[in-house]
Amino acid sequence: MSKQIAYVRTEMLPQQAPPSTSVGAIGWMRANLFSGWLNTAITLVSLLVILTIAVEILPWVLSPTWGGTSLNECRELLAAADHGSGACWGVIRERWIQLLFGFYPPELYWRPILAFVLLALALAPILFADKVPAKLLVFSAAYPFIFPWLLWGGMIWGPLAAAAGFVLGAIAYRVVSGAFSSLLGVIAGVVVALLWWLLLSGFITGLLDSILPIGLEPVESRKFGGFMLSITIGVVAIACSLPLGIVLALGRQSDLMIVKYLCVGFIEFIRGVPLITLLFVASTLLNIFMPPGTNFDIILRVLIMVTLFASAYMAEVIRGGLAALPKGQYEGADSLGLNYWQAQRLIIMPQALKISIPGIVSTFIGVFKDTTLVSIIGLLDPLGLSNAIRADANWNGIVWELYGFIALIFFFFCFGMSRYSMYLERKLQTGHR
Repeated sequence: MSKQIAYVRTEMLPQQAPPSTSVGAIGWMRANLFSGWLNTAITLVSLLVILTIAVEILPWVLSPTWGGTSLNECRELLAAADHGSGACWGVIRERWIQLLFGFYPPELYWRPILAFVLLALALAPILFADKVPAKLLVFSAAYPFIFPWLLWGGMIWGPLAAAAGFVLGAIAYRVVSGAFSSLLGVIAGVVVALLWWLLLSGFITGLLDSILPIGLEPVESRKFGGFMLSITIGVVAIACSLPLGIVLALGRQSDLMIVKYLCVGFIEFIRGVPLITLLFVASTLLNIFMPPGTNFDIILRVLIMVTLFASAYMAEVIRGGLAALPKGQYEGADSLGLNYWQAQRLIIMPQALKISIPGIVSTFIGVFKDTTLVSIIGLLDPLGLSNAIRADANWNGIVWELYGFIALIFFFFCFGMSRYSMYLERKLQTGHR
């Protein structure tokens, strides 16, 4: 009987693990760092440069001076440890609370801490809508009135009266828009809210303050400082500049000539003026246009100017997103019978904002870093406090330690915003890669 030879395999081979050189850390390095002779040479040179820098910097960073109480004592500690040159970290140990809170009363530190903890809670349903209960949006809507009350203190009736203006405006909008048109509803809502704030809220809050004085100890704006001040200005400017930028971007594309040229004039003027000029206007010139005896809070003036500055840049970023949409999206909205505001809310603006995410977050990061400019007009942000700390005889000559600590905190916030931007882009990615 002849032997049969099969040329087609009749059973499957068992699965085998991939080569160890193509997976894991080794596979990643071969693919990204040593994929060719040029890439290998660049990697080796880069590693040599990084190692050289690390050898010089790490001993300076790891200096045993955390317990120093002055620059001279830090030098003595370095000499006793035979450490050579090194950073004087005693200034951070002694002044880190001041860098965080400025001159805010120490017994009231719980208020800004609580305000920023609640800020994270209020942002959670906005930033992570699919992972957080939607019921928290009620707290997110109430937080803008809780935040200033916690920081500045005063009677609770002031924030409640401010919130009541928005409630009355919303009621007027629903009533008038249901009976007439949405444009008349918007006008009615704005008029009702302004009448309440300008004519009635002051009398009502004064009456309630005299009957039932419930509030927190007031804190002057001049006591605000450090990262608390920077975060406050940054958060308010970021939160207010996005909706204002959307309105300006839509106004710039409006067919109404007056609306269009007002928006164009505002955007071009603000973008053509340095922020520091606007801050000087807020600090010195704005009171000239106010009625005599008007006490216009300095931080409020800065918040207004920084918000207007950021909104002009935000408007151009969003206009770029609107311009990137194909014309078919607008035609599709018209074919569905949607009016202008329905089309913008349901079709146009969601896509434009998704396209504009990198530019929006870049503007947010720039606004947050620009809060350091307020030190020029006398507000003690972290950079302003660093100058005040270095004026102390004990820390005269300290530079890199303070600036390095400030840079690290700013990097933490800015890096977090950039990572969230990438997360949001991946989450909203609907096209093919």
